[in-house]
This record gives sequence, structure tokens and C-alpha cells, in this order.
Amino acid sequence: MPERTPRDLFARFQHNVLSGAAALDAEMLADDVVVEQPFARHRTEGRERVAAMAEEGRASLPVAFEEFRDVTVHETADPEVIVTEYRLVGTLRGSDVRAQAAFVVVLRARDGRIVHWREYQDRAAIAEALA
Repeated sequence: MPERTPRDLFARFQHNVLSGAAALDAEMLADDVVVEQPFARHRTEGRERVAAMAEEGRASLPVAFEEFRDVTVHETADPEVIVTEYRLVGTLRGSDVRAQAAFVVVLRARDGRIVHWREYQDRAAIAEALA
């Protein structure tokens, strides 16, 4: 099997999100992965912790995600790193409230696995949608 590129891993992330699974699954993560969400002042380290965080987050979020919009993937001078911009659209479960929020992710992959994921979220849009 060919080694997964940063773009391949981002595509898997998108598939996971739209299928209702945890966004980041253990198979796509390096043992020493670091996930940061600077605007939330949150940092998680290690495959098991990140996978557990992703599973708990998916289970607790009352949103059915339907679509990635305006996806742009920026290549960088470093072949291990891409920067992605996108809007994620979803509907609150049990309602007809549809909302979207903007995200930027800096993804670093090595040996076919994510070693660093830094995610910037439109926290105000998310809070408004969940209110």
C-alpha cells in the first residue's frame, strides 16, 4: 500500500467527519501526535489520548455534519505540511437549525501518519450554532 500523504490524511478526516465517525482515528495518527486548538487553549498529545478525545468529542457534539464547503488546500515548501481552509456545514440533531463555521488546519504528516494537527476554529460561529 502506498504511503498516505498529508492530502490523503485530510481526505480521510473529511470522510470520517461526514460519516459520523471520530474525525481523527487511531490508524491515521503517529504514536507521538500532537493536536492543538490554540483558540480553545487546548493541546492533546499521544495517539491514544487524541483518538479518545476525537471519539468523545464526536459522541458529545449534537450535530450531523453534511458538507465541507470552500475547501482550499495549500501546499507548503515542506512536503510534510499542508494548510487547509474550509467551512463545515451541519444540522443540530432534533431540529432544523443548520449552521456553518470556518476552520483552518495546519497538518504535518510523516511516514503516512499525522504527527501534528493545529486547528483554528470560528469559535463564535460554533457557540452561536449550539446556543
